[in-house]
Amino acid sequence: MTHHSIEVDDLHFRYPDGTVALAGASFHIGHGESVALVGPNGAGKSTLLLHLVGLNEPQRGEVRIGDVPITKATLADVRKSVGMVFQDADDQLFMPTVGEDVAFGPLNLGLPADTVDKRVTEALDRVGAAHLRDRPPYRLSGGEKRAVSIATVLAMCPSVLVMDEPSSSLDPRARRRLIELLAGFEHTKVIATHDLDMALELCERTIVLSAGRVAADGPTDRIFADTELLERCGLERPLSLKGCPVCGGTRP
Repeated sequence: MTHHSIEVDDLHFRYPDGTVALAGASFHIGHGESVALVGPNGAGKSTLLLHLVGLNEPQRGEVRIGDVPITKATLADVRKSVGMVFQDADDQLFMPTVGEDVAFGPLNLGLPADTVDKRVTEALDRVGAAHLRDRPPYRLSGGEKRAVSIATVLAMCPSVLVMDEPSSSLDPRARRRLIELLAGFEHTKVIATHDLDMALELCERTIVLSAGRVAADGPTDRIFADTELLERCGLERPLSLKGCPVCGGTRP
C-alpha cells in the first residue's frame, strides 16, 4: 500500500449558503509528482485542498490517498500521510515558542520525547529556521512564519505535502528562499497558487480549476502557453513567459 498518490473522483461540495465550490472535479496524482492547482478566486482550490486532508467531507464523489478512501474511520491514518500548509501561517502557529509549535504534532502522535526532539531539530534545520526555535511565533516575519509552518508539517514526516498559496505575502527574497526549499523536497506536492511563475518553476504539471471543475490538466509549460485557455479561466500567462512591453522580446 502506498500513501504517495492521490485520487479525486467526481468530487462535489456545496457550502451551506448554497455556493457550489466543487462540481465534479476528478484527477489522479502519482507518487513524487509536483502539481500546481491554479484558477481564479472562487474556482474551488482551497475547498479541494481541505478535502485532501479530511477537513471537508465529500457530499458526492471520493478522495483516496493511495488505496485508502478518506472517511471518518481512516482520517487519523490519512493525516499521518498528508500534511497541509495553510495560506495563513497564523492558523498553524499557536504555541508559545516555535519549537513547541513544531513539536505539537509529533507529541500528539504519542511519540517519545527524544524522537520528538529529533524531529523538531531536523524539521527546523530543513527549512533554515533552527535559530528561531525559542522565539515566539508572533515575533517572526512573514517569511519566517512560512518556513516554520512548513516545519510543523515536515515534523509529521508526511508522504504528501499540500500547500495553499505558500508564496502569498512574501517579499521577493523570502519567496526565492521558499522556492529553493520546495524544489528540494521529494514529497508528492500539490500547490494551490496564484503565483504562476512559481508554479512554472516548481511544478511539471498543472491542473486548472474553473467553477469547481477541472478545465485543463497537463504539462505546466503547455498549459501556460495556451493564452485562450488562460483567458477563458480568468488567468494570465506568467510574467516570465510574457514579452517585454518595451521591445517586444522574450524575457530572459
